[in-house]
Amino acid sequence: MRIRQLPPQLINQIAAGEVIERPASVVKELVENAFDAGARQIELDIEQGGARLIRIRDDGCGIDREDLGLALSRHATSKIASLEDLERVASMGFRGEALPSISSVARLTLTSRTGDAPCGWQVSADGSESDFDIQPAQHAQGTTVEVRDLFYNTPARRKFLRAEKTEFGHVQTLVQRMALARFDVGFALRHNQREVLRLRAGGEDTDRAERIGALCGPDFLEQSLRVDFESCGLRLHGWVGLPTFSRSQGDLQFFYVNRRLIRDKLVGHAIRQAYQDVMYHQRQPVYVLYLEIDPALVDVNAHPAKLEVRFREGRMVHDFLFSALHRSIAGHKPGQTAVAMEAPVQERPVSSYEPSARQQPLFRVAEAPRQAYQTGSVVDTLGDLRKLYSAPAPVPNRPDTRAEQDIPPLGYALAHLKAVYILAENARGLILVDGHAAHERITYERLKRQYQSGRIASQPLLLPVRITLGLADAELADEHGEHLARLGIELRRTGGDSVLVRSVPALLEGGDVERLVRDVLADLREHGSSDRLQDTVHATLATMACHASVRAGRKLTVPEMNALLREMEATERAGQCNHGRPTWVQLDTQELDRLFLRGR
Repeated sequence: MRIRQLPPQLINQIAAGEVIERPASVVKELVENAFDAGARQIELDIEQGGARLIRIRDDGCGIDREDLGLALSRHATSKIASLEDLERVASMGFRGEALPSISSVARLTLTSRTGDAPCGWQVSADGSESDFDIQPAQHAQGTTVEVRDLFYNTPARRKFLRAEKTEFGHVQTLVQRMALARFDVGFALRHNQREVLRLRAGGEDTDRAERIGALCGPDFLEQSLRVDFESCGLRLHGWVGLPTFSRSQGDLQFFYVNRRLIRDKLVGHAIRQAYQDVMYHQRQPVYVLYLEIDPALVDVNAHPAKLEVRFREGRMVHDFLFSALHRSIAGHKPGQTAVAMEAPVQERPVSSYEPSARQQPLFRVAEAPRQAYQTGSVVDTLGDLRKLYSAPAPVPNRPDTRAEQDIPPLGYALAHLKAVYILAENARGLILVDGHAAHERITYERLKRQYQSGRIASQPLLLPVRITLGLADAELADEHGEHLARLGIELRRTGGDSVLVRSVPALLEGGDVERLVRDVLADLREHGSSDRLQDTVHATLATMACHASVRAGRKLTVPEMNALLREMEATERAGQCNHGRPTWVQLDTQELDRLFLRGR
């Protein structure tokens, strides 16, 4: 067949197939345009889930009469003018495809007025990019886009729309997520003439807390850490949930890059790594996080719907995110108000090329005598723990006879219940501690610090293992040989696509060498670094800590219990055991009063 030029209508519908999946896709494009126009209030009217009507009105700068026709033409935009602009996009939209794509699959009417215009102007479009009839219209400053009968001319796509409730649910979720990106913009959302959501514009902390509470639930802020971390020209701020405040699915995970909501594998991996030691089984962390980065260092043109981005220095971004969140979670100690906790602003550069940077201890407490952790002499009772790390603690006076400021966060031990739980009293009420879980975490953190204090000890293999790899992986192994050696893996390339493994980490002797090497290389290929070995080592250390910790059924004395409480207050991630379960809970006086109906 001969090559021929496609008609404009078909070109627009092809573009619409990439950008317009459902009513929520239309809402996303139009709200982003309102953001770019400087809107401070956005009103959304939806009918029949968006299939019948999507009307979005903003109070932004408006569009000049002369530009209304261009606004409905493909690849026409006011947001970029050169390749340099494209390489550092700071606006939400930039391709100039949204309005013509929408108009090719729906009946679109665009009405707008600039601040100095005597009236507004209106134009309707069908995607043909010609014969625009621009008429005067009554309109306040800003723009209204009305989209009716979505997919009316493409029935094959219309039949894939879900039920009205489902489609509106996608719209509502999207608006809520976009509202978290712009606290300075007010939103009103109505469905079938009924108001569903109204958020007032604000910028102060109280306004942000109000919006976060409305969209993420009232418990979110109470159970979250406030993060504000800056390094290497990157800034991460927002909120991350405590490990004990997790969910079975990732429905409370919001990540924004320069105010753009994104989904990104690199970001997800960094966040999961930060929670790996404290998250219970397959639970999902919750967070609302904002990354600010030079627009030149992130490509927002990597996905038709702009939901994915590509970082030009992915390794640096990954390490920065991991370090910021790891420090925030590790630094939270008993007695601190969750949302008041902020990660320290850090000016030390995060290396883009040092794979072992994340293995260094980030916080230090008083070191234990080194001989206590030599092979075969791991602390195995709380009595030993008290002798090694704490001055013998006399049975204290009851907390109510002391000044409140002198009472430690986890208080003083009162009893050992069922030879499992420590009952303590602090200024707020009662504390219950799982003794084994708490001691397990303390032991685990100390083992990790000992392990991380120097080069990973390796164990030569009696019989070296030959592994046949793909050519790309063999070259990767050759390139990262020095890094692998620091991790305890010594190997040598012996042919075009094979390597000979001569030693492995001593802790992992007897393990599946080939699987370990392949997994580490897969991580190096995917992320530029590998946490596989560190994860495996940590799992081994966690098992050692579990066996070395005090067991349920072992009766503890009051001094031993107090020694454990003081150690918990000085230990990173002390709120969770090695498996992610909580180690302690607080019962406030008010909660106790409610249990017994006091004050009613």
